[in-house]
Amino acid sequence: MVTRRLVLAFAFVALWLGAPGPAAAQDQSIIVASTTSTQNSGLFDYILPLFKAASGIEARVVAVGTGQAIKIARNGDADVLFVHHRPSEEKFVADGFGVKRYDVMYNDFVIVGPKADPAGIRATTDAAAALARIAKAQATFASRGDDSGTHKKERALWHAANVDVAAASGTWYRETGSGMGATLNTASAMNAYTLSDRGTWLSFKNKGDLEVLVQGDKRLFNPYGVMLVNPARFPHVKARAGQAFIDWLTSAPGQRAIASYKVNGHQLFYPNARKAGS
Repeated sequence: MVTRRLVLAFAFVALWLGAPGPAAAQDQSIIVASTTSTQNSGLFDYILPLFKAASGIEARVVAVGTGQAIKIARNGDADVLFVHHRPSEEKFVADGFGVKRYDVMYNDFVIVGPKADPAGIRATTDAAAALARIAKAQATFASRGDDSGTHKKERALWHAANVDVAAASGTWYRETGSGMGATLNTASAMNAYTLSDRGTWLSFKNKGDLEVLVQGDKRLFNPYGVMLVNPARFPHVKARAGQAFIDWLTSAPGQRAIASYKVNGHQLFYPNARKAGS
């Protein structure tokens, strides 16, 4: 009885003094389901401490492919979704799993491959045509094969090239089932072609004989969006803290932080959050 009275007295004093209770303390961390590109590029290591300093909220990232990140968020196992496949993001919101999609930043995809370039794609400005040449030459191509945003983009480009890579699986077309960094390591070891987001490529250290061979096609544009997981569907979602993260990412300080992140002098991501009402 004494213990119970002490606990109640402590709770009353804490409330009277305005001290945060368990629920308030819990709000000081959120789970962000995101992609390997934002993690492998080093962006989160750079911006998340800035967000925590500004808000007191810790963002804990689960970095997987976009498809898996969306599954995590659809199961209610994250507070915020931050990925890079706009059609999937819009469907996530339309299906009632997310509240609203916000533009955050963009970069682009590049096709990298061995300097010897056995498929002859160097300086090709049409990404689909470059993939068609790779298929025709049966040059080794390393695919993430993980339903990530990068993999979804790659599949769309193969479709545009009228190439059935499923029929070539296990021959010249190799699926790693891994994130971008691991797939780049595989491509480097095999002297293979692959599709990469530019951010991960620029921060990747084990390039070996690989270099960027195709870039600049408008179909290689790579936008990122962020969404609060819908608290109306999942009441346990930390809506206040999650929205604070979104508001910071899309604010002037957050956008400046994204723009200022560089590797070897190269800017990896370009902020593009829209102003309210736009």
